[in-house]
Amino acid sequence: MTLVQKMAGRSAIAVMIGCAAMLACKGDPGSARTDSTTASEPSVTSTAAVGTASASGARIAVAHAGPAGEWQMPAGDYASSRYSELASITPQNVGNLKVSWAFSTGVLRGHEGQPLVVGNTMYVVTPYPNVSYAIDLATAGQPLKWKFRPDNAQQAIGRACCDVVNRGAAYADGKIFYNLLDGHTIAIDAATGNQVWRTQMGDLSRGETITMAPIVVKGKVIVGSSGGEMGVRGWIAALDAATGKQIWRAYNIGPDQDVKVGPKFKPFYAQDRAANLGISSWPGDTWKTGGGAVWGWISYDPSLNLIYHGTSNPGPWNESQRTGDNKWTAAILSRDADTGELVWAFQVTPHDMWDYDAVNENILVDLPVKGQTRKALVHFDRNGFAYTIDRATGEVLLAEPFVPMNWSTGIDLATGRPKVVETKKTAQDKNVKDICPSLEGGKNQQPAAFSPQTGLFYVPTNNLCMDFQARSVTYIAGTPFIGGNAPEKGGPGGYRGEFIAWDATTGKKVWGIKEPYPVWGGALATAGGVVFYGTLDGWFKAADARSGKVLWQFKVGSGVVGNPVTYTGPDGKQYVAIYAGIGGDMGLLIAGDVAANLPYDVRERGTTLPDISRWTSWGGYLFVFSL
Repeated sequence: MTLVQKMAGRSAIAVMIGCAAMLACKGDPGSARTDSTTASEPSVTSTAAVGTASASGARIAVAHAGPAGEWQMPAGDYASSRYSELASITPQNVGNLKVSWAFSTGVLRGHEGQPLVVGNTMYVVTPYPNVSYAIDLATAGQPLKWKFRPDNAQQAIGRACCDVVNRGAAYADGKIFYNLLDGHTIAIDAATGNQVWRTQMGDLSRGETITMAPIVVKGKVIVGSSGGEMGVRGWIAALDAATGKQIWRAYNIGPDQDVKVGPKFKPFYAQDRAANLGISSWPGDTWKTGGGAVWGWISYDPSLNLIYHGTSNPGPWNESQRTGDNKWTAAILSRDADTGELVWAFQVTPHDMWDYDAVNENILVDLPVKGQTRKALVHFDRNGFAYTIDRATGEVLLAEPFVPMNWSTGIDLATGRPKVVETKKTAQDKNVKDICPSLEGGKNQQPAAFSPQTGLFYVPTNNLCMDFQARSVTYIAGTPFIGGNAPEKGGPGGYRGEFIAWDATTGKKVWGIKEPYPVWGGALATAGGVVFYGTLDGWFKAADARSGKVLWQFKVGSGVVGNPVTYTGPDGKQYVAIYAGIGGDMGLLIAGDVAANLPYDVRERGTTLPDISRWTSWGGYLFVFSL
C-alpha cells in the first residue's frame, strides 16, 4: 500500500458527507423478468466464454457466473476475466451510447469496486459507511427496493491506511456478501435487505480493516485483511455462507502450522521448500508485525479446487529492519479452497524494498505458451512485471515489464527472482532517487480484463517514479508502521498513465492509449469487440478491442477509480454501468485539492497530481449507459 494511505491513517481525520439525493432519469422499464435472488451460489450457465477460442487459442478457464446478462461476482467469473459475452454494443454503434439513468450514492471518497446485477436488481455498496442499495431495474425511475445502513465503527476511518474504499460485494444463495471497513463481514438477504449474519474478522485496535471484495466458493465466503502499513499480520479466511461461522483461517506469515503449510505444499522453486520459511526468512520475531495482508482480488479454479490470492508489502518499508526474503509477503499464494492449505507459493518481490504489494488480480486462462497450451495465471504486478504462470505448479513461464521501470533488469526464470539494480536498492537514511515504478506500482488495485476473442489482456497502468528514503520506525499497535518517505513524480514519456492491450503469450504490448493521469479504474472487455475504462480526470471511455482506437467518451464529473460492468436490462437492451467518485490513493495526498469540504485540512496535498483538481472533484455516482 502507499504513503498516502499511511499518512491518512496518521492524520485520523474522519470525513463523512451528509445524505445526498438520488438522481434517476426516466427509462423504459420494458418487460419484467423473474428475479433470480432465490438461486443458489453463482452457477455456470454459459459455455461461450470458455468454449470460444481466440485466434491465438487462448480461452477463459472458468465460465461466467450465472446468465450472460447478469453480473453476480466482482469480476463476473471465478477466473477474474471481467469479460462479458454481451455483444449488442459494437465498434460500429458504441458512439451512440447515452446516459440511461444515474444514481447518487450519498457518499463521497473513493468509489472503487463495481455494482452487481442479479435478475432485475442492481446491488451497490458505497465507501464507508458501506451502505448497500438494491435498485429496481424493472420499474421506471429505478426506485430502491431497499437500503441497508450497517453498524460500522467510525474509528475505522482513522485506521484505514488508504482511504475508506470498498471493492464490492458478491452474490450467492439469495444473499449479498460484503465487508465493512471496521473488520466485519456481513450477509444481507438479497430480496429484503435484512441482515442475515455479521461476523467480526479483523481487529481494529491493531489496524486491521477490510476493503476487499469477497468471493463465494462451495458455500464459503472468502475474505482477507487490509493494513499492511499498520504492522498487521496478514490472513485469509473462509466463512460459512449460511451462518457466518469461520471455517478456516490461514496466516501468510509465521510458522507452517499457522500458514497452513503441510503435505500438499509443493512450491515449484527449490528455495521455497524449507520448513517454517514464514519465520526463518525474518529476523527475530519481526514476522509478527510483518504485513502480508490480503486486500486485493481472489480467483478460483474449480478443476483444481484452488483459490489464488496475493499478499501485500512487508512491514515496515525500512528494509534494514527486516533482513531476509520476508516470506510470504509480496507473493502469490495458491490454497486448497476447502481447507485453506497452501499448495504452492511464489514470492514475486522477495525482500520488497519499494512497497510493491502483489495483491493485484490473478486472471485464469488457458494459453498457448511456447507451442504448448498451459493452464495459466496472468498477473500484472505492482513491481512492473507481467507474469504468465502455470496455475497448477507456480512455475513462471514468462515475465516481462509492461510499464517503464528501472529497479530490475529482468526475471531469472530458473529461480523466478528479479535481477535487482544495485543503485535502486533502498537502505535506512539513504535517499535513492528516481525509482520506477513508484510505490503506486505499474498497476495498483485497478483490475485488468481479458477477451477470448482477441486473446489480449486490457490493462490500466500507472507511469510514476519516486525517490525513496527509509528511516527507523517503532511498532505501536494500531498506528502507521511505515519507516520511509517516498515522494512521487511522473514517469518517462510525459504521461502518467496508459491503457494497454497485452499479449501474455509473448510478453509484449500490442497497443496503448496514453493518459495524462494514472489509469486507476478497472477494465471491461465485451464480445462486441469493445473495451471500457475510466480516467482520473472523469472520462468514461470505450475503445476498439483490436486497434485501441477510442470510439466514445463521456464526462462523468468525478474521477473514475471503479470498474465497469455490463448487463442485460428487463427491456432486453445491453447496459454498461460505472461508478464515478475519485478516491483511494488518488483522492488523498496524491491528488490536488479535490475535496471541497476540507478547507482546513492540514495534510500536504497534491505532491504527485497537483493539477488534477482543475478537472475533477470528489463525488459519488453510479452512471448507466445504453444505446
